[in-house]
Amino acid sequence: MSEVLLEARALTLRRGPREILHGVILALRAGEALALVGPNAAGKSTLVRVLSGLLAPASGQVLVLGRPLALTPRDALARAVALVTPEEQGLPSMSVEARVALGRYPHRGPFLPWNDADRGAVQRALAATGISDLRQRRLDTLSAGERQLAALARGLAQEPRVLLLDEPAAHLDVGHQLRLFRVLDEVRACGVAVLAVVHDLQRAATWAERMLLLDAGRLVAAGSPAEVLASPAAATAFAVNLRGHTVPGLTQPLYSFEERP
Repeated sequence: MSEVLLEARALTLRRGPREILHGVILALRAGEALALVGPNAAGKSTLVRVLSGLLAPASGQVLVLGRPLALTPRDALARAVALVTPEEQGLPSMSVEARVALGRYPHRGPFLPWNDADRGAVQRALAATGISDLRQRRLDTLSAGERQLAALARGLAQEPRVLLLDEPAAHLDVGHQLRLFRVLDEVRACGVAVLAVVHDLQRAATWAERMLLLDAGRLVAAGSPAEVLASPAAATAFAVNLRGHTVPGLTQPLYSFEERP
């Protein structure tokens, strides 16, 4: 069995008197594709920010490469874990290449000059996301989808062991979505663990090996996508009837959703 790279132990998070996360437990292994799903305001984005160290839990613990996140130096954490969110913008006047190059900061520090490893990582990230031809473009001239790909390229250039993505397919057309999830599979083949918040349940079921369902800050189902989406917890969380349909030639079922009366 592959190595556990990221682990959450009974995570709880509060905002004032309100509890946002309730005792969340998960483990993410090397090379794994894990989809985090749930209804709006379930706490998905909050959870990935706790896992990345941006938010501190009220109780519980996150382990990164077997070490408590709270005891991990920031540069070492940034070399191990990359977070990509829809809010990433960068300075409007910055070029795409300069934006992606920020992913090398944890490896270079503030004063070390670029080396061949840095340049190679940036070029590979641009090529993998299909935006090499945009390298000299200013960020404020890009579409929302292009900015999303630049953010992903920054995360790839970081060369992390764990990649956390909050709705990575936001703003992407279907062609770019296919490229994105293909890139994630190529990254996983190198042993990187990938956890992605995915709102499109069909896309999540097609891509992920394992799925976690979060509802009102609680982990209410975990397992294969077929197991999670067939569970009563999924029907309750999304307030729909979910049905999987076997289609000849497809390895994953196609899902239909009906509003519950």
